[in-house]
Amino acid sequence: MSALKQDLSAAMKAAMKSGDKKRLGVIRLMLAAIKQIEVDSREELGDDQILAVLDKMVKQRRDSAKQYTDAGRDELAEQENYEITVLQDYLPEALSDEEIDSMVKAAVAETGASAMQDMGKVMGVLKPQLQGRADIGAVSGKIKAILTA
Repeated sequence: MSALKQDLSAAMKAAMKSGDKKRLGVIRLMLAAIKQIEVDSREELGDDQILAVLDKMVKQRRDSAKQYTDAGRDELAEQENYEITVLQDYLPEALSDEEIDSMVKAAVAETGASAMQDMGKVMGVLKPQLQGRADIGAVSGKIKAILTA
């Protein structure tokens, strides 16, 4: 069992003991999403794969929170934001904009990218480094800005 999965199981037990039902629900959602993918693929996920699952869950909740806010459903947006904070407890620390900018510039230089056709090469280098640490959509925008400049 991966270390991250063990951490989630321990956190679930701690939330049960403390009676924190809200946090317990989010942790159970994480474990269920991981288990679903493991059942579908018939293999146990490693930490990198689990981080990808959690990162996807954060992205889904950001989208939902934005939609709820736009629709004036603040209580639902608040729940989504709470789930994001719990999910982020298990993701690596987010990178600053400066760190992301320097990584993008280094990847562009490394791949020799000069046009939009090279974007896939740059993303291929960056995605493993940024998984769970940055919003890939925002990074994509930064790459586009550099390649079109």
